[in-house]
Amino acid sequence: MTVTFANRLSESLVKAAAGNSHTAAAAAAVLWTDKERQWESALTRLRASMPQLLTLGDFNLDARSGPAVWLKCAIAAVLPEVQFKGVPVVYLPGVSRAELRAIESCTRDLQPLAELQYRGVFWSQVNTKDWTVSAFLSSKHGGLGLDVAQDKATQEALAQVLSAGVLLDRPLDELKGRQINAEWLLSLLAPNPTRDLLVWMNAPQATQKDWVGVRWDVFSKRAKSDFGFDPVSDGPLVAAEKLARREGKWVAVAELYRDSFTSFPEVLTLLRTVQPPQLGLFPDMDPHGPLASYPQANEQGEASLRYALSACAAMDAAQARTAIATAEKEHGARRGWLWSRMGHSPLAQALEHLARLAELSAAAPIGATPSELAASYQQSGWLVDEAATQAMGAVQTKADTDAVGAAVRAVYLPWLEEAAKRLQDTVKKVGGMPALQSASDAATDTGTCTVFVDGLRYDVAQRLRAKLEGLGTTTLAARWTCMPSVTASGKAWCSPVAGLVSGTAEDVEFEPRVAADGKPLSGHNFRKLLTDNGVQPLDKHETGDPSGRAWTESGDLDHYGHEHGVRLARDVDAQLATVVERVQELRDAGWRRVRIVTDHGWLLVPGGLPKTELPKHQAETRWGRCAVLKDTAHGTPLTFGWDWCKDVQVAYAPGVSSFIAGADYAHGGLSLQECLVPVLDLVVAAPAAAAQVAIKAVTWKGLRCVVEVDSSSAGLTVDVRTKPALATSSLVASVKPLEAGKASVAVADDDNLGAAAVVVILGADGQVLQKQATTVGG
Repeated sequence: MTVTFANRLSESLVKAAAGNSHTAAAAAAVLWTDKERQWESALTRLRASMPQLLTLGDFNLDARSGPAVWLKCAIAAVLPEVQFKGVPVVYLPGVSRAELRAIESCTRDLQPLAELQYRGVFWSQVNTKDWTVSAFLSSKHGGLGLDVAQDKATQEALAQVLSAGVLLDRPLDELKGRQINAEWLLSLLAPNPTRDLLVWMNAPQATQKDWVGVRWDVFSKRAKSDFGFDPVSDGPLVAAEKLARREGKWVAVAELYRDSFTSFPEVLTLLRTVQPPQLGLFPDMDPHGPLASYPQANEQGEASLRYALSACAAMDAAQARTAIATAEKEHGARRGWLWSRMGHSPLAQALEHLARLAELSAAAPIGATPSELAASYQQSGWLVDEAATQAMGAVQTKADTDAVGAAVRAVYLPWLEEAAKRLQDTVKKVGGMPALQSASDAATDTGTCTVFVDGLRYDVAQRLRAKLEGLGTTTLAARWTCMPSVTASGKAWCSPVAGLVSGTAEDVEFEPRVAADGKPLSGHNFRKLLTDNGVQPLDKHETGDPSGRAWTESGDLDHYGHEHGVRLARDVDAQLATVVERVQELRDAGWRRVRIVTDHGWLLVPGGLPKTELPKHQAETRWGRCAVLKDTAHGTPLTFGWDWCKDVQVAYAPGVSSFIAGADYAHGGLSLQECLVPVLDLVVAAPAAAAQVAIKAVTWKGLRCVVEVDSSSAGLTVDVRTKPALATSSLVASVKPLEAGKASVAVADDDNLGAAAVVVILGADGQVLQKQATTVGG
């Protein structure tokens, strides 16, 4: 049992009853005089363990307090409502031993108690003086014999910590072997002054109100002594200035704020009022530099960067790349500032992706054939799309979106245009896309669920792959989708029933038909075709039979892109989260292979794709990037047959232009982003069964320990250690395997008899699976 200061104080008061040498009779009471009322704040804590503690004062039965006459009655045990065992202890606040002994001059309210000095005993020092808190702590004669500093600050701090109740329950072992001084005592009341300072700065008035009294006094003293700051006379604005400067002990405050700023949201409001120092034309933007602590410096940097990025709108690609690189040198270091972690440097965050975009977009994919261009894009080209998307996704406000959009457009659009023209030139040379590969081959394997994600572009599939890697083994490939790259055509193409679909010259909306009966491939007919061919069509949360084959759809990238344009870049991860959730759902249901396919990619350009003209009278159907020509219309240089029926002639917009003005998001044309689609395979790792181990019984027979365990796991062993995770602390001659749920181990050294130990159950890999405290020998 831990012995505390309160325990020793109670023991001393009780033992005082044996100190009456004037009579053979037992002491009637222990008189506790306390002229300075130093102990008064300790009474509430002591009453809980001392029912015999009575107090002179106003009548309060719950506190066992009353006037002298009432106390005499309680001591005489004639009050049925006051029951206790042992000798009563009478606390006399504001009364000294000398006053009680001077019976002639004793006040009338004390006179009834004066005679108790002859029948009772005083709790006092050997020199007959009243016990003060400091004296009781330091005296070696009847006190605790501790090292207590005698300066005024320590005496004041003693009164404060006793009043706050944090000293009485302190273990004596903690008080021994150290000097009890003001600094240590105040640390008991304010163990974390650094955090207290931030708490106060976060809500100065409310905190002062909550800490009124001792707590506030201690905080003020610590603030002055440790941080050179007076919260009353200096106020929160001065505190903010000192926090921003990070000098002396304020460095610790700044570090704590950096690590836990979410706990102090209003401190930022204070810091925003502090003017940063003037450091000339080339300020130090280092994360630990003098400006890093000033929100205003970051806000000024964001405004400057916003202007620099917006200026890219008037530049060609080479000029814009230079401007972005210059901005990265000036502002990139701000990503290491706290304000960036707090989300207040979106442009600096976007700049990281813009710098990568500027560097990578200097060279377009290379190749003399569509296949060579596809290989180049898969190796590095997709990284350009990823950088552009992430740059656009890093900002939210219109002003920031416009600035980043200007920079993205300046370097990204020329790269997209060149890459698209190279693909279109090679396609014209060979008379069309390479022979299309069906996505249905691998999906014929039983145990495979195909997940269709509309508009899963290759670079986004790379991001999805990273999110799925914890679920199993992933492989990412790419293939050409059908021409044109629109959902009505591409969804059927990447399905397990692609070989059972065809088209006719009348299908000018790119929706093919069921080859067997010529019915349009509507949602209903598509599901029926899947079912008739042994593929389970699964709705949103259906999981089907994992021993068969299935098709399901998830994600909303394409619809979101058409609806929100550039905002898609910001919300890609939210869209992918639904796909990951669906794959996890299938994994948990028992599917061991998931194949993720898509119909097309897309182009996303802030400010919209360039407009190209195609008269309405020449088109049967006109989409953003493609159109079905009327029989009377002349073909354009980019006119090819529809892959489901070559009689349907489809005209494609050149480069990355669109037949419809103002489109930020579009697909259906001829570009690597739209036509080279990913196929993402996931072989699901079988979930490891969690080892369920329970220790049923531990029985000692001398130095031999018999352990009974409830577990179905194999390869378990039993050990007895002094430290559960440390094999070298084993006490047994050798660990023993569990056989039929039991194991018997022997402690090697009989000197360990009676020692505290831990029985541990180890897995086959030596890891501790379960433990139970024990004593060697029982």
